[in-house]
Amino acid sequence: MASAAQPSLAASLKIQRRVLAALLVRELLTRYGRHNIGFLWLFVEPMMFTLGVTALWTATKSAHGSDLPIVAFALTGYSSVLLWRNMPGRCIGALEANLSLMYHRNIRALDIYMARIMIEFSGATISFFTLALVFILSGWLDPPEDFLTVAAGWMMIAWFGAVLAITLGALSHEYELVDKFWHPASYLLFPLSGAAFLVSALPPFAREIVLYIPMVHGVEMIREGFFGSKVQAIYDPGYVLACSLVLSVAALILVRWVEKRLTPQ
Repeated sequence: MASAAQPSLAASLKIQRRVLAALLVRELLTRYGRHNIGFLWLFVEPMMFTLGVTALWTATKSAHGSDLPIVAFALTGYSSVLLWRNMPGRCIGALEANLSLMYHRNIRALDIYMARIMIEFSGATISFFTLALVFILSGWLDPPEDFLTVAAGWMMIAWFGAVLAITLGALSHEYELVDKFWHPASYLLFPLSGAAFLVSALPPFAREIVLYIPMVHGVEMIREGFFGSKVQAIYDPGYVLACSLVLSVAALILVRWVEKRLTPQ
């Protein structure tokens, strides 16, 4: 018997697009429902967190090692935290909650992770740029000096956060300790991620340590894009790209390994 013809690349991409679209709708309805403002919570929730931190920093006149306005510093710092921290939080345990979907031939474990990552990326991105626009129109924040640098820094953090999320999500299916480990680790990484300081304001020994954390480089890029000559940004895009590439390969290998061990329910 002749083997069945393989679908063309265009047909495969069409199927992939439909699968992701269906998973996105399902995830949004499951998470936010149809009540109140529904899926608008996707970006309203991170906006509330960022505004809360901004108000707290402003009220306490927090020091951050520069003469930048507190509002500008909090927006560029805490928005980036939501981007890299929320992705792993949503991907850990994602397969357990969707094992019944694995009966469908066209749905793979990576699709489930990608749907959740896309939702978190969309929410954090809409929140960041909406608040930036509001603050700019209100006169609390100057327009970015180099929008492309801001976008490049944002995408670098997003890439690293996405592959970190897939890696931890795959590991969490086999090891329950991953969930226990990530929550305290994310809180410990928050003050070290560059959200609350400029690298140039740190003493040399501390500067060398924090520059091993990939998210710091992305935050420095975002701040350089926003504030330009007002800050001395210290970052190495090549280091983040190398870390993200290595973690991307590890994430894909782990997802493939986990898929072979899945038992749909």
